[in-house]
Amino acid sequence: MPVKGREGGGFRLELLVRGARCNGCLSRIEAAVRAVPGVGEARLNLSTGRLAIGWQDAGLDARALVQAVTGLGYAAAPFDPAEGERESDREGRSLLLAMTVAGVAAMNVMMFSVPIWSANFNGEMGEGTRTMFHWLSAIIALPAGAYAGLPFFRSAWGALKHGHANMDVPISLAVILAAGVSLWETITGGQHAYFDAVVMLLFLLLIGRYLDHRLRLTARQAARDLLALQAVTATVLDDTGSPVSMAVREVKPGARLLVHPGDRVPVDVTVEEGRSDADFSMLTGETAPVAVGPGMLVRAGAVNLTGALVARAVAAAEDSFLAEIARLVETGEQNRSRFVRMADAAARLYVPLVHGAAALTVVGWLLAGADPRTAILNACAVLIITCPCALGLAVPAVQVVASGRLFRSGILVRTGDALERLAVITQAVFDKTGVLTRGRPGLASAPDPNALEAAARLARASHHPLAQALARAAGPGPVAANVREVPGQGVEAELADGLWRLGRGRFVGAVQDGETDAETELWLARPGAVPVRFAFMDTLRDDARETVATLAARGIPAEILSGDRPGPVAAAAAGVGLARWQAGCSPADKAARLDELAASGHKVLMVGDGLNDAPALARAHVSMAPGAAADASQSAADFVFQGDALAAVTEAHAVARAARARIIENFAFSALYNLVTVPIAVAGLVTPFIAAIAMSASSLVVMLNALRLAGAGSQTGAGGLPWKR
Repeated sequence: MPVKGREGGGFRLELLVRGARCNGCLSRIEAAVRAVPGVGEARLNLSTGRLAIGWQDAGLDARALVQAVTGLGYAAAPFDPAEGERESDREGRSLLLAMTVAGVAAMNVMMFSVPIWSANFNGEMGEGTRTMFHWLSAIIALPAGAYAGLPFFRSAWGALKHGHANMDVPISLAVILAAGVSLWETITGGQHAYFDAVVMLLFLLLIGRYLDHRLRLTARQAARDLLALQAVTATVLDDTGSPVSMAVREVKPGARLLVHPGDRVPVDVTVEEGRSDADFSMLTGETAPVAVGPGMLVRAGAVNLTGALVARAVAAAEDSFLAEIARLVETGEQNRSRFVRMADAAARLYVPLVHGAAALTVVGWLLAGADPRTAILNACAVLIITCPCALGLAVPAVQVVASGRLFRSGILVRTGDALERLAVITQAVFDKTGVLTRGRPGLASAPDPNALEAAARLARASHHPLAQALARAAGPGPVAANVREVPGQGVEAELADGLWRLGRGRFVGAVQDGETDAETELWLARPGAVPVRFAFMDTLRDDARETVATLAARGIPAEILSGDRPGPVAAAAAGVGLARWQAGCSPADKAARLDELAASGHKVLMVGDGLNDAPALARAHVSMAPGAAADASQSAADFVFQGDALAAVTEAHAVARAARARIIENFAFSALYNLVTVPIAVAGLVTPFIAAIAMSASSLVVMLNALRLAGAGSQTGAGGLPWKR
């Protein structure tokens, strides 16, 4: 096993665990590994399958850790991200193929089942024809069911081999018994066979399992998107000063790098030569470009804007700021995966109750003097009538309808249990830049239109964000000739009346030594004229204040966590009516604040867009990101909303509350249905044929109840949505 040392001492091992799908699997695996003497920590990420184990004792045998996992019936191997993705892709293809086989088989079997059903009521089919139709159904259903049921059979057998049961055990029993009884009835010329129930049951269950698999895949994108922001190659200066292209993973601390304008900084560096402006907005949330020069530390992922820099690498790629954010994101996903979904909680009760009812049915009828065939038929009726189709569809049906409704409003639901988590939030946390605000600077004040147009002639030739904002405010127009950009300072041009400059106050002579040179302003200097100041600010979204007020009216207080400077954050907080805010937050600071809120009992909604928000988005109870957010932040979020309207937050919450109500109603119906039908089936008053009809009817009721959500309100925003229902 590839055991590695840990910072601060001790050892760590990372395993790829296959077959873990739910919170119960996660808890069972972590508990088994922690039970190995000497193990200090064990954390399983269901999204990636990575099991991280840490310990201090050098004498601990890593093979004991693997055996602790395999002893529960799960496969374990040294963690390889590429192999994990290949394994997940193979599982997805297998589920899709099994679902297709079951669906095609169900459609074909129904061609023979419907005439038999009709004949059972009007008696127009002869015994020979009915038997032939049963055999034709068997020829289709038995091989299709054997193949389509493999995901459930393997899981059930693995659980039983190791002394415990899971949700797949009663499913497998129902399928095998229904198929076996149907085959026996066909061989003996019986009137009833249930091949249609076999394949239809598998088809419905495989739909839910495949959708759950696809939704889980989105979670593993976050860390991959973060690392994708790290440049693939870096320009390294060799001993002679010549530039050499090198893969970023090969860059060692101490290497000298050349970073061109427009390039992303490949690893954490300290600037040695050159001056420029850098865009840190995705790393810190600070909207204004930052002047960088010799001696400054620049983190991996920042974008160099205006001038070439020579810098010294201070960390390898795997130890860079982006890599640390990726680790924080994965830790957050591990914490969030401990959320116990309503379906998981229901399954814990369902499995022992169904097993017990079926076993008591067989024993009871045998003790009553019935023959084994009758006892098995009645037990089969119990398993079919209690088949977890309605239970299995109770949550996915609502999620599909609610997700479709939100999608039509421009809100994408990215994770399977996101709606459940959003429905129970008690606290909201917003980033400032790009969330409460529009995310790009706008011109806040200009002295007069003539000065604005004069400055725009220089600004149109610059790539600086503030210059571009000034050019947008002025509109289309001419560009001054012979404009030269001075890295980290501004632009200048020698015109007919002399030298014109647009840039920092000190660059144009408007700010003297010792005075503060603001990052959110530009100055224009012309011969014979007083320098003119242009101020910029990141404006609030139009509905930001209303969104915060709506959440407060629902009993959900909010606060701001931002990496920007105190001034802009305080202004934004005042603009939306929030008293609590923090500025200058690092990614770890934001994650720590969310941990603090969670420890005090809050279920937090985090809304953010920058790379510095990704760890907090993954760590929050539930999270949202705008469509303009960084890819890594979108991947870490549970919801992504399009457009400029922040009311998407309140609309998603309203739909989530309504969806939770529908789910609870579905569970209540499923419980009532089983409470009524199980005693009837145990008493032998229901044939497997009637049980199959009842099971299908219960699934239909659950689907129809879920569809109510699609028509409940149609407005965008909070108004008209049944969030209190």
